[in-house]
Amino acid sequence: MLIAGQACLIVAFAASLYGVAASLYGGHTHKREWVASGRRAMYAMAGATAVAFLTLELAFVNSDFDFATVASHSSTTTPLFYRLTAMWSSQEGSLLLWLFLLGMWSSLILFLTRYKLRVLAPYAQAVLLGFGAFFSSLLVFAESPFIKSPMPVAEGAGLNPLLRDPGMMIHPPMLYSGYTLFAVPFAFAVAALVTRRLDAEWIRSTRPFTLAAWCALGFGIVLGARWSYHELDWGGYWMWDPVENASLMPWLTATAFLHSVMIQERRGMLRIWNVSLVLATGVLAILGTFLVRSGVLNSIHAFGASTLGVPFLVLIGVMIAGSIALVATRAESLRSEHRLDSLLSREAIFLLNNLLLVAMCFVIFWGTFFPLIAEAVTGTQRNIGPPVYEQFIVPLALLLVLATGIGPVIAWRRATGSNLRRNLSKPAVAGLVVLALLIGLGQTRSWTALLMFSLAAFVVAGIVQELWRGVRARRATSREPVPLAFFSLVRRNRRRYGGYCVHFGIITLFVGVAASSSFKNVQDVALNPGQSKQMGDYTIKYVKPIAELHAASNGRLERISFGAQLAVSKNGGPPTPLRTSKDYFPSQDSTLGPVSRFFDGETTTEVGLDASLHNDVWAAIAPDIVKIQPRIAEGDKLFDKAADDLTPQQSSEFLALALKGLASRYAQDPPAARFRFEVNPMVSWIWIGGLIVLLGGFIAGWPTKRGMTRNLSARYAARVGTEVREPDRVPA
Repeated sequence: MLIAGQACLIVAFAASLYGVAASLYGGHTHKREWVASGRRAMYAMAGATAVAFLTLELAFVNSDFDFATVASHSSTTTPLFYRLTAMWSSQEGSLLLWLFLLGMWSSLILFLTRYKLRVLAPYAQAVLLGFGAFFSSLLVFAESPFIKSPMPVAEGAGLNPLLRDPGMMIHPPMLYSGYTLFAVPFAFAVAALVTRRLDAEWIRSTRPFTLAAWCALGFGIVLGARWSYHELDWGGYWMWDPVENASLMPWLTATAFLHSVMIQERRGMLRIWNVSLVLATGVLAILGTFLVRSGVLNSIHAFGASTLGVPFLVLIGVMIAGSIALVATRAESLRSEHRLDSLLSREAIFLLNNLLLVAMCFVIFWGTFFPLIAEAVTGTQRNIGPPVYEQFIVPLALLLVLATGIGPVIAWRRATGSNLRRNLSKPAVAGLVVLALLIGLGQTRSWTALLMFSLAAFVVAGIVQELWRGVRARRATSREPVPLAFFSLVRRNRRRYGGYCVHFGIITLFVGVAASSSFKNVQDVALNPGQSKQMGDYTIKYVKPIAELHAASNGRLERISFGAQLAVSKNGGPPTPLRTSKDYFPSQDSTLGPVSRFFDGETTTEVGLDASLHNDVWAAIAPDIVKIQPRIAEGDKLFDKAADDLTPQQSSEFLALALKGLASRYAQDPPAARFRFEVNPMVSWIWIGGLIVLLGGFIAGWPTKRGMTRNLSARYAARVGTEVREPDRVPA
């Protein structure tokens, strides 16, 4: 299997190189048979990579420790689900996943466009195959997942305990799907610039892939935040970690592109800006991949130091230099057909929206790479903490929400005073009412949060107003009931109303972030069993200690848990049970004693969480095991003395008895345990908002029937004409 897997990677590399050459030759000579041959090379690359991917997956499922990657990232005690997903916890496996997804998505777009975009296709597929050649070369020459273990291995090192979480194991494929899908619009943008075919046709053809990439990357980011919140013991969901930032930056620039491209499609404006955003998003997607693998910045998500930094830097340098050269040499062809008519127009608000998103991306980029910049200048690495990011990001986010509320309701080209009053007065009143209510209730702890809540009410009121106008107009022509009129309205203009759904989801998410970050209550305390801690309306009681041994499905001891059973009551009401623990996984260091190795390996914190729409009660424990350290040392000495007289079976049974005794000792005479308790308002709204955004993305990206599209285009054209003739009239 090792040889077969490696052979597949070599085939993928050779097919990619051939495909690049065939595609470029076919594009230059206009010989379609060579272009088709290049496309088939992409299919071959994707097929060979898929076989290699399945080969490695089978090795993980079967715990085949002849594979060095399997031996270092899995074990027989790892549950089947995590063996299936452990592949991308490794450097080599994650690169193979990247290449596999790139091959699948690239093959799909080339298949769908095989009868159109004939001039662009050769150069686009050359770029995509170039990415394939790069990543397959890394797998063949630098980080092969098909290396044989240097010596026979009876048991693997196991999966990193922090990654034993369903959300975290879905998180990397979502991120990589986003990164690889962004390669598609990048490749077609390069092809459009090379061939000077700079109309909006390539944008329309690749838009579903851009939207899918945006959805996948956004969902991956939310999954990562959720994992951080309930798996790590610091109590938050976003720490401005370099790898977190790396995934957010291309999402921001893609968000900007999805907004500004509507201006290009409608008015022929912002061509340079849009193609620059697409190219920047592609570069940032590769940059995110680079940060995870290079080890140049410290991150809990990174794979650590490796030799891949230089190849990735070369690729990024080529992409940046090539993008700048193409845009600069095609600047004349990219001139806009029209100019901005007024600052009071939808075009102007969309442009402001773009500038704010790009400004946020720049702030994050600067903060992420500041340690390297500081080290290059001063010789000392200086890190930037969350307060510095938030100092700039919070005001930009407030302005972005304001623009989000104005953009969808303001007129195209030029808005008049009466138009603004008609479209903005009711949303503005809703925002002011919410602000007044919150101030009246005494919620003045954070003015930025109050502004976010009132602006959120402004945006939601504007969305509701637009939906009601559309439903009313639909009912006037069709006499349908309100629910049917609503669904018909959305079905006939999925892009517009899907966008409204996305806006509603983003606002919901922002409200959750503002509430949870501004009004949370955090306490670090030491408690003995029976003691309680009061936190606002909540009383948290330490009921009893927990000390348990956990065996894997094959009967082998997997981990030891020391924790606490808690009871949470609100305003003296009935208690809700809550459990938190710290899990200790055995170290693979053979120099440690057989007992102490269970306490010197990896540890994870199992967070106790009682979630609701109003508040989350969050708890994490740091047990004190100092009192049982003498017994741990004594157990190691006893094993050393009896090692020669015990069979492996007896040794295993004796170890189990010793560990049970330690657990029993801790449970019977527990020391005070340290806890972190948090009451976090409205955190659930973040996850709900993320799901709403995903739903909106699906609605906006769902294919529309061609006839319906033509009807919509005609209706939009009529609407624009009406607005030009009667600027004060609001279309139904």
